[in-house]
Amino acid sequence: MAFDYEKYIRTNKMPHIWCAGCGHGIIMKGLIRAMDKAQMDLKNTVIVSGIGCASRLPGYIDCCTLHTTHGRALPFATGVKMANMDLNVIVVSGDGDSTAIGGNHFIHSCRRNINITMVVFNNFNYGMTGGQYSPTTPTNTFASTTPHGNIDLPFDITNLARGAGASYVARTTVYHVSQMDKFIYQGFQNKGFSVIEIVENCYTNYGRRNKKIYKDNNQMIELIRKAAVNVKAAQKMSAEELEGRFTIGVLHHQERQEYTQAYRDLAARLTK
Repeated sequence: MAFDYEKYIRTNKMPHIWCAGCGHGIIMKGLIRAMDKAQMDLKNTVIVSGIGCASRLPGYIDCCTLHTTHGRALPFATGVKMANMDLNVIVVSGDGDSTAIGGNHFIHSCRRNINITMVVFNNFNYGMTGGQYSPTTPTNTFASTTPHGNIDLPFDITNLARGAGASYVARTTVYHVSQMDKFIYQGFQNKGFSVIEIVENCYTNYGRRNKKIYKDNNQMIELIRKAAVNVKAAQKMSAEELEGRFTIGVLHHQERQEYTQAYRDLAARLTK
């Protein structure tokens, strides 16, 4: 039997604004399936976003939603979680929104290990605002603000999250749909800050500016698939073999003190 998405979707907000072929719809459906598996009560679930294509997702899901300012989804989400620690809090954010203007908030959310699940949509550019280059744009590729090629080295979002202290870190792609569902669900189950990076396609603003690499949207997804290497397989490969590729899988999972529980414990001690 086909999955029933309608009970999770605000049908009056359709059609969505995303471009034809965009990976955002794939991620939204994966998020819904993971929420369903976790049996989340929609009245006790909050999805928070900032600005960008990914930020429009909360408007389409029929739970409590908060559309905030650029890069500030995590501070708002932290406030929600601290005000009511029993809520399920999810943040959806693009690569620019989360690691550029929101980069400092990202670092400190990881450090605190607050019980929030963050899904990062990594399509290598600022898709909504004109295709500018972002902290994850690959070196030597083109964006609207790097017409002669990007000279910056890109962030590795998962390494940043792990180094800053997130207790669950995973990466997958829009091609690996079953894996995506699994990792988002595992993020929900983790009692701490969970980061799931999903590498996806933005052909309209990124792919078309790099036609020497991507001739069309389907090829873009296929090349993302080919570049992805399972983390266990990557351990047996040389640096030369991994050049231009990225690992997918659960890259870090280690339980440690969760922030809101530590806050509760402190409050309990003080009230005595």
